[in-house]
Amino acid sequence: MKRRLFLSAAASAALPSVAKAQSPSALLRSTNLPTLRWRMATSWSKRLYVRFGSIDFLCQRVSAMTEGNFTITPYGVNEIASGLKVMDAVADGTVECGHTAGYYYIDKQPALGLATSIPFGLNAQQQLAWLQQGGLEAIQAIYRDFNIINFPAGSSGAQMGGWFKQKVTRVDDLKGLKMRIPGLGGEVMKRLGVDVQSLAGDEIYEHLERGDIEAAEWAGPHEDEKLGLNRVAGYYYYPGWWEPGSTYELQVNLSRWNQLPKPYQEVLKVASLEAHERMLAEYDAANGAALQQLLTSGTQLSAFSSEILQAAQDAAFELYEETATRDDTFRQVYNQWQTFRTEISRWHRINEFKLKQFYATAALS
Repeated sequence: MKRRLFLSAAASAALPSVAKAQSPSALLRSTNLPTLRWRMATSWSKRLYVRFGSIDFLCQRVSAMTEGNFTITPYGVNEIASGLKVMDAVADGTVECGHTAGYYYIDKQPALGLATSIPFGLNAQQQLAWLQQGGLEAIQAIYRDFNIINFPAGSSGAQMGGWFKQKVTRVDDLKGLKMRIPGLGGEVMKRLGVDVQSLAGDEIYEHLERGDIEAAEWAGPHEDEKLGLNRVAGYYYYPGWWEPGSTYELQVNLSRWNQLPKPYQEVLKVASLEAHERMLAEYDAANGAALQQLLTSGTQLSAFSSEILQAAQDAAFELYEETATRDDTFRQVYNQWQTFRTEISRWHRINEFKLKQFYATAALS
């Protein structure tokens, strides 16, 4: 398939930024608009009230900005599609839109992992900046081949390293371990000898409890506790090197998108960005207290060893280079991403990381 990947800074106009989007209210006041009722499939359980609550907020904002003329009803995982099949439901028109994570679909195109997060990649702030500077246009070019257009619509921030039934201190401890981990993080773990399992979030607890898997990652303390993962695995590892800044997305069937009146398109862009910011803020506000609660209840907090982190980083960038060699689309997106990562890391090392290092040291003194 031939694609045109628009990777210049000028492509930033594709990002659903409040500053860049045309005012929906001005457009709505001057136009006779249809009444539309859409359905949204999601990959998430309704128990996860930060994640699903942000989706519900997105839908409420669409309704509010259109005075009830354009409404979207969100459905929990498995109500319309399973957690790993939302993209398919959007692509084939089963639903008009969905909320999911691009890295669930790397079997369709490895570069979709970059839409969410990749091991040793960008934090939440950097990820949104990359999308602003051409990354989103590149990802949207991929999705066009699947009859989809996507927009950032949520972020977990930096995640934890997952739940393990036994300690892992060396790379050898990972060999043969059955673990639920998606995306390119899962591909890296395979290289370290892990038996990687693909499971949606609502399936993790059952498989951990039965012993089908011995480890699993989900997100962070707040939602991990909601899924009950602390009740079936005692060791909680950090950092989540495979997801330093996960971005979730609104996927819209491209044919239905093209049929939308321009004001409704602008409303969806604005509501998606609002939901993105809301989700990240709520996770940051909730995870600290949730972690303390987990520790009080007996969870053992452990850091991945330097040996494991170094082996994982080496394996990750070997994987990226190999994938870039055999996949032209991945290579184009990855090269642009890598250039951006180098530049923003150099800047943040000066203006931000040193201060954060001081904060962390001071907090322990």
